[in-house]
Amino acid sequence: MLGFRSLLIVLLAFPALVHAASHVQAAPVPPEMQSTAFTVTVNGKLVDVAHAAASYDYVSFDTTGKVTVEITAAEPGFWDHGVDIEPWRLGLRPVRQGQTIRFKLEGPAKLSISRPRDFLNHAHMLFLFAGTPPAPALRDPAVHVYQAGVYHQSLNPKSGDTLYLAPGSYFYGSLNFWKVDNVKVLGRGTIVYDGPQDPATDEGWMQKPDWHCVDALEAHNVDVEGLTCIIRSRTWSIQMKDSKGITYDDLRVIGGNPGNANQDGMDWLGSSDGLVRNSFFRASDDVIALMGNWDGYKDEDLLRPGKDVQNIVVENSQLSTSISNIVRAGWPRKIFNSKSFTLRDSDILHGGIGACGQTFGVLGFWGANGSQGDHSNYTFENLFLDNWYSLVQIEQKQPAIHGFVFRNIWALDQPPLAGSSLTGAVSGVVFDNIKFGQKVAATNADLLLSTDDAEPPRFDVTPGPMASFTIDPPTFGPGQKVTFTARTSPHTEFTWLFGDGTQAHGRKVRHLFTDADGTDLDGANGAGRFRVLLHTEDEKARQDWTSQGVVAVAQWHDAAEPSGPTLPGLAFQIYPGTWTELPDLATEHAALSGEASNLNANGQGYIEYAAAWDGFIDIPADGGYTFHLMDRDGARVVIDGMQVAKTGPPFAQVCGSPGNAMRYDRGSLGLRAGRHSLHVEELHSASQGPPRLLWEGPSLPLTDVPAADYSHLRQDSVRAGNRE
Repeated sequence: MLGFRSLLIVLLAFPALVHAASHVQAAPVPPEMQSTAFTVTVNGKLVDVAHAAASYDYVSFDTTGKVTVEITAAEPGFWDHGVDIEPWRLGLRPVRQGQTIRFKLEGPAKLSISRPRDFLNHAHMLFLFAGTPPAPALRDPAVHVYQAGVYHQSLNPKSGDTLYLAPGSYFYGSLNFWKVDNVKVLGRGTIVYDGPQDPATDEGWMQKPDWHCVDALEAHNVDVEGLTCIIRSRTWSIQMKDSKGITYDDLRVIGGNPGNANQDGMDWLGSSDGLVRNSFFRASDDVIALMGNWDGYKDEDLLRPGKDVQNIVVENSQLSTSISNIVRAGWPRKIFNSKSFTLRDSDILHGGIGACGQTFGVLGFWGANGSQGDHSNYTFENLFLDNWYSLVQIEQKQPAIHGFVFRNIWALDQPPLAGSSLTGAVSGVVFDNIKFGQKVAATNADLLLSTDDAEPPRFDVTPGPMASFTIDPPTFGPGQKVTFTARTSPHTEFTWLFGDGTQAHGRKVRHLFTDADGTDLDGANGAGRFRVLLHTEDEKARQDWTSQGVVAVAQWHDAAEPSGPTLPGLAFQIYPGTWTELPDLATEHAALSGEASNLNANGQGYIEYAAAWDGFIDIPADGGYTFHLMDRDGARVVIDGMQVAKTGPPFAQVCGSPGNAMRYDRGSLGLRAGRHSLHVEELHSASQGPPRLLWEGPSLPLTDVPAADYSHLRQDSVRAGNRE
């Protein structure tokens, strides 16, 4: 935990040891890689922006202290709908002025910067790497030094070699550790890999030189420090095959390709004793994958037993993917054993959405269709979940999975979009302090977990401080002071991050929100939702986090009495048609109408259609309310004539999994107690099931809107009103 605590001290506590002035150094980017999508200055100094892959750009610089970062987007109105800076636990919120955003960093960090909930394969994203200056090249004639410049070559070190890649050195090729021992690659160089793989098929698994950004075969005792990997083709980014003792420190991996698949971040194939720390991954498939071997898709290849995978640690890192799992182990029909994998003290920035035979999760263990192996001692500990999909999917038929521990998993601001599952010969699974906001999961239902024939998991709470807090008053506006009070815990330090770029310390603090724009600067309806985080740590270095969204209301919506008698539930209409996104239903004609107790509708035989529900929602008390919307094919919710949330375009599941992935959006309003008009639309094209609408507000924890809070005008009253 020392590395993680040190990071917290630098980025959260803002120690006085940080120098008031800092030196900023950034190496130039080759002209062919320079991007014009963003302009970036650091402490007023212009820093080159590099194009990585797909629609991703990045900026990298070194600093000896705190810095002010300004980012200007070339696209007009780029930030108009908000800004999302991750990891969320840093509590960063920029100042926005037109197309420019500005924020301060108190020390080294690796950031993902985009627009809220826009992180899939077509998203425009900027990654920012603020590091500490690398050590200079060793004064040793035996060290191979590559000065700044562009090299059109691969690197093929021999046993015993030390390579120093100076800042500003760019290699168009690969880094190959091919049957070598005792090799070091140091410095701050960049490898740009764009290989010959067929973009329409999966050839990226192959083990051969110059087939990945970094690949290792039967390599031992290799250290890689400060490397940036850019991957543009459809291939696995970094692959270790039958290797042992490989360490990566301060690694930055950015992958993107049109196929949005088969571009894992890092694969450990029959390898052991690996360490990844202080690193950043953006992948187009599983971020970390564990497998005994991978030799192709023929029967004899899939059924060939693989070597053991063991003693792999990933720590103090940021993990992001546009599709698939954060960690994936196993595969249908594969035969291998694994033990002692650890992911700890890390941020899950973006989890893949959807499914590939198995729903994607923070962990996907897919031992299906006769897979065999004994897999034990997996630990997932001290993880922050930002944008994510599901927690865990484990399936293994024979012989067994046992000893999987999930401890201190903090979902900071979004509910799970899909449930978790344990299937087959699975035992010894422990969930210890799994928190969604302020709620600690204590049952399968809390995790949306199905266990099938697996042994039921155990729910624990490790002794230590328990972070939770209250808000007084629960309803407030900009300029009004709010009191936050943490649960009493002896010998505990309390750090608050208010989601507006400020923080405070102490068990009981008062805070004033100066605006109603919210943490993401997307408070377009006169109410802004702020992500308030509380970190607690006791004298034994035991810690806990919790979060709660609070809404500052600048514009209120009054309740209105219905114009006639009402009935429970909602009225709906069905619009047959084939669409890929929600149409303008005002120009369409309904073929069916009816009434339902909630957001269900009977299409009466129609396969593809749009549905609309109308009525009222009963608000229990004055306050700022946030509505969370989930749907697979596309949906939106309108309250009092204002669009509150609209899910993104349909995103197809893969590998034969039917339908679309669950999409998510949310928005906030200031609502007076009473009934408010409600209009919900959904597209029903490739998937089954109605939209899901959740709410949270003053003294109201996040939950599905109950059917009892829906009502609609009696149809004869509607017809009478139309005649008038």
